[in-house]
Amino acid sequence: MTRAARRDPRLSGLLVGSGREISRLASLHAAYRWICGGVDVAYHRLNDFRSEQGAVGGQLVTQVLARLMKHDLIDLHRIAQDGTRIRASAGAASFRSGETLDRLMAEARAHLAEVTRAATDQELTARRAAAIACAARDRIARLERALAELPEVAATKKRSGAKDPTPRGSTTDPDARVMKMPDGGFRPAFHVQFATTTDAARTIVGVAVINRGSDQGQATPMLEQIEARTGVRPREVLVDGGYANHDAIDEATAAGVTIYAPLPKPRAGQITPPLDPHLPRPDDSEAVAAWRARMGTDEAKQLYKLRAATAATVNADGKAHRGLAATPLRGIEKVTSAACLFALTYNILRLLAL
Repeated sequence: MTRAARRDPRLSGLLVGSGREISRLASLHAAYRWICGGVDVAYHRLNDFRSEQGAVGGQLVTQVLARLMKHDLIDLHRIAQDGTRIRASAGAASFRSGETLDRLMAEARAHLAEVTRAATDQELTARRAAAIACAARDRIARLERALAELPEVAATKKRSGAKDPTPRGSTTDPDARVMKMPDGGFRPAFHVQFATTTDAARTIVGVAVINRGSDQGQATPMLEQIEARTGVRPREVLVDGGYANHDAIDEATAAGVTIYAPLPKPRAGQITPPLDPHLPRPDDSEAVAAWRARMGTDEAKQLYKLRAATAATVNADGKAHRGLAATPLRGIEKVTSAACLFALTYNILRLLAL
C-alpha cells in the first residue's frame, strides 16, 4: 500500500489485503478506528470472515449494483464477459493418483488414531493436543475431497483427449485444477469469470469461479446470475471464441439475448480451402446461422471491439493492483468470496468516480 493510499481513507481500506495489516491500522489510522468504533479486531477473525463469508460479499455486490441502478448510473443493455486464470494455493507435487490418495488416506487415519491416543499424554497441553487432532482431521477431509473429485477430473481428461488419462487430485486444495496459464505454462489454478457493462460506468455485474480451464458453457449461467442480481436480462453479450459453442448461442437467442463472438478460425494444417465462415452450415440452427452472418457485418466488428476495452481491463486491474494474480485461499467457495470482494472494491471505486 502506498503512502498516498494511507493518507486517503477512501482508498486505504480498499487496497489492504492482509488481515494483520488491517488489524494494525485499526489501532493507528483514524479512518479504521472510526470504522471499527475504536474496538480492536483480531486479524484471524478478519481473515476468517473474508474467506468464509462468501455469501455476504455477493450480497454486497448486489447492493452496490442496486444503488448504481437507482441513480441510472449503469446500463445493462450490453455486457462483456471474460475469464482469467489465477494461481491456486497448491503445488504441482500435491496432485496424486487415486492409488496414492488411498494409501495416504490409510496413513492419515492411522495418524489420527495415534494422536487421539496421545491426547492423554500429560506432557501435552489440552490446547496442543486439540490442535494436532484438528490438523489430522483436516488432512483426512482434504484427502476425502480429493478422492471425490477424481471422477470429474477423469471425465474432463476424457473430453479433452489428454495424453495422460490418469486422474489426479490435489491433497492441498482438492478444488484446484492444473490449467494452461497466460505464459504458456501449466500450474494449479482457478478460472475467475467477470461480466462487465460496456457503458461509461464499466461496472462488474457478474462474478463466478470455476475449476475448468475452458470458457465453454459459461455464458448461460452468467446471464442467469445477472438477471437474478439486477432483475434485468442483458440484450447483448460480447464474449471471446471460447464461449461460442452452438448450444450457448441457441440458449441465448431463445432468451432474447444476442451473442457477439468471433467465428472459429480454420484448423492448422487444413489442406482444403476453408468455406466462408459467415455462410450457414447444413447442421446449423437458425440462431447459429444468424450469428455467422451477423459477425460478418462491419457493425458487429466495431461493436466487438468494446469487449477488450471493458472485460480485459477489469482482469488486468485485478491482477496488477488488487492481488488477483494468485490466491492464498483454498477451496472454490473461498476463492469466490475473494473474487466478490474484488468486484465490490472495483464497483465502489467506479461509484466514487461517477
